[in-house]
Amino acid sequence: MKLDRKIISWALYDWANSAFATTVMAGFFPVFFKQYWSAGTDATVSTFQLGLANSLAGIVVAALTPILGAIADRGSSRRKFLLFFASMGIVMTGSLCFVQKGDWHIAAAIYVIALVGFSCGNMFYDSLLVDVAEEHRLDFVSALGYALGYLGGGILFTLNVVMTLNPQLFGLADSGQAIRLSFASVAVWWAVFSIPVVVFVKEKGTPAGREGISAVKAGLKQLSTTFKKIRRLRVVFLFLAGYWLYIDGVDTIIRMAVDYGLSLGFSYDSLILALLITQFVGFPSAIAFGKIGEVIGTKKGIFIAVGVYLGITVWGFFMSVELEFYVLAALIGTVQGGVQSLSRSFYARIIPRNQAGEFFGFYNMIGKFAAVLGPALMGWIGVLTGNPRYAILSISLLLLAGVTVLYFVDEKEGSRLAREME
Repeated sequence: MKLDRKIISWALYDWANSAFATTVMAGFFPVFFKQYWSAGTDATVSTFQLGLANSLAGIVVAALTPILGAIADRGSSRRKFLLFFASMGIVMTGSLCFVQKGDWHIAAAIYVIALVGFSCGNMFYDSLLVDVAEEHRLDFVSALGYALGYLGGGILFTLNVVMTLNPQLFGLADSGQAIRLSFASVAVWWAVFSIPVVVFVKEKGTPAGREGISAVKAGLKQLSTTFKKIRRLRVVFLFLAGYWLYIDGVDTIIRMAVDYGLSLGFSYDSLILALLITQFVGFPSAIAFGKIGEVIGTKKGIFIAVGVYLGITVWGFFMSVELEFYVLAALIGTVQGGVQSLSRSFYARIIPRNQAGEFFGFYNMIGKFAAVLGPALMGWIGVLTGNPRYAILSISLLLLAGVTVLYFVDEKEGSRLAREME
């Protein structure tokens, strides 16, 4: 399949910002926050501080994305908003290098702003999918973005892990200096590979395109009608309900996997290796799921991916050795990008293209509220039973509920209604 410049440029943004997700969010920030910026603080207190920072960022993003999406649609300025929030994330990520030991409050504040930039930028990036891909190519192009994200994020994360474990090989004094340099490398990587999407992706204008204050007023007015549209569009409403349930299960497995492995007595080094396995397996698998969506249908592809996650929760219940954790990491990498990319392309088909910003604002808001039920469910079941194995098994309830709702989503009807509203 021929790839033109705008598709490659759009997908490269995933390559760019996934470095933040891997090196900063999943890899080094939590560890450095606890051991350096919160040095001398009780472990439970530093965990609370980090959790509060993540929650605050999530609340801000969930509140902003629907509003910003509507404003960007009215002003035909999704690409400008992407540049603004990406720049915010890049500058703040680079600023982490200069935070001194013990200044946990400064580190947390910078992290919150960076996370808001990362998340809001993703919303506008997602909404540009309809500007770079025709409907019959949505699955593949969406999957290509996730695939390059796994590869790019994995490559830089690997380099940063090696640099942190062997700082002397890079002329660095210690691992702390290596981690600081890792934050800087993410900022540079994110900035450089964001250039193509800004230069080569042209947003399709709308007849209602406006500028400045008029765009803000029109966007806020438009937002008030979006709730009504989603309530009327039964297909969109059902999809968002099902998506929230199964993506909550998926995100919980991703976020709680390391904690679960530690509770079973596995080493931290092994868990980091498993994270790298997930990244590199995710690259070809995301592309493969893009083709699966084109051949057998997007919804069937989602069913397959969620089915594998159901198998993972069952296997995780019986898991006893680290080798099994590596296998499960590979399985997660096989379907993680698939379920994310196909969900995005499925949603793009059932919404009006000229209102993609506001509708993807709600989509991303749902994503921010994901992994809310799952961790709470795991914690409650774990405390109730005293066994973390039952906790991981409980996630299967969310996955089953999500695909059950998805079963009743009629893609053809949704696509027809979306075209009528354009």
